Amino acid sequence: MTSTQPSPASSLPVIVAGGGIGGLAAALALTRQGFAVTVLEQAPEIGEIGAGIQLGPNAFHAFDALGIGDKARSRAVYTDYMVMHDAIDAYQVGKISTGEAFRQRFGNPYAVIHRADVHLSLLEGALDTGRVQFITSTRVSKVEQDPDGVTVTDQHGTTYRGQALIGADGVKSVIRETLVGDPARVTGHVVYRAVVEKEDFPADLQWNAASIWVGPNCHLVHYPLRGGEQYNVVVTFHSRQQEEWGVTEGSKEEVQSYFQGICPTARQLIDLPKSWKRWATADRDPIGQWSFGRITLLGDAAHPTTQYLAQGACMAIEDAVTLGEALKAKNNDFVQAFDLYQKARISRTARIVLSAREMGRIYHAKGVERLVRNDLWRGRSDERFYDAMEWLYGWNVANCLSAAQH
Repeated sequence: MTSTQPSPASSLPVIVAGGGIGGLAAALALTRQGFAVTVLEQAPEIGEIGAGIQLGPNAFHAFDALGIGDKARSRAVYTDYMVMHDAIDAYQVGKISTGEAFRQRFGNPYAVIHRADVHLSLLEGALDTGRVQFITSTRVSKVEQDPDGVTVTDQHGTTYRGQALIGADGVKSVIRETLVGDPARVTGHVVYRAVVEKEDFPADLQWNAASIWVGPNCHLVHYPLRGGEQYNVVVTFHSRQQEEWGVTEGSKEEVQSYFQGICPTARQLIDLPKSWKRWATADRDPIGQWSFGRITLLGDAAHPTTQYLAQGACMAIEDAVTLGEALKAKNNDFVQAFDLYQKARISRTARIVLSAREMGRIYHAKGVERLVRNDLWRGRSDERFYDAMEWLYGWNVANCLSAAQH
């Protein structure tokens, strides 16, 4: 323990609500600052649903800062490029190399990976510390704090005492509801995700790339996973019905009904999956405060975003690293550190939320807006693309607190 002021509470763990990617990253960051951690997870086991996610160089900087860079790197697939095509006529809107020049520029690669492999890498790292306790089937129902710590009550009335509480309990955060109470913004956009085995995936689309086909009110994404043995397939469309935020089983018939008029190359993607998971998406308007004394929010609980920048998990892992650095800077004083952490993160994560909304509009353009979209990046060099991405991919542990300095 590096704190110079031992208090009676110093033997208590820090409580993390949520055992997803953000919660595990937070637990790792806290153990690196000398704390014991108790993770409360509402599911019966610590695990991860979902399919593939994309990892920018910023995510690898964060993995390294958490000591699990090698684990994550060994499970990732490194793409050669990102590419966008118009789903109606197959026009190539833009292509960005993610090879050696990209790595030189940002100090780390671009990669794709299964969500479960990110989660497993973080979980292994947390277990390796011997300082993280996991309590499953536990849902936070009540939170109270006093000058010395935080008391969390679960759905059974069991109480847990900690020095501080990190609310990493996801898009439907109970802790955010308690502290902020703001409404979710249901987008009406529905995302279907599936993983397809290589032998079932069209040979003419087996590109080593993060690939997107953009159409009117819809788009499709595909990229390789697990050494190219599987492919991630994601389709997004604007629903005809009133949506409620959540995850359900999907139906092939529904997906196919939304993708009339797109080119055959892209269309074959929606005929592939044998089963789909259906996400009705939402985000929230950015807020200017998510730390309250000894309680703070992290990841989707703090800044839920739509998926159009492929940065949701990356932001949660960045949050965790920044939280650790803030504790180091404030000598493990939670109240001061949580304030510094939010100052360092609020504008960056708000920019992600707002930029993702705008990117969704660009992807789903129709009519004349579609023509403008298709002209946006015509003739643009890789270097110009890299300049535009600097704000996003240039993040690292050395500059993670810099936004709080002014």
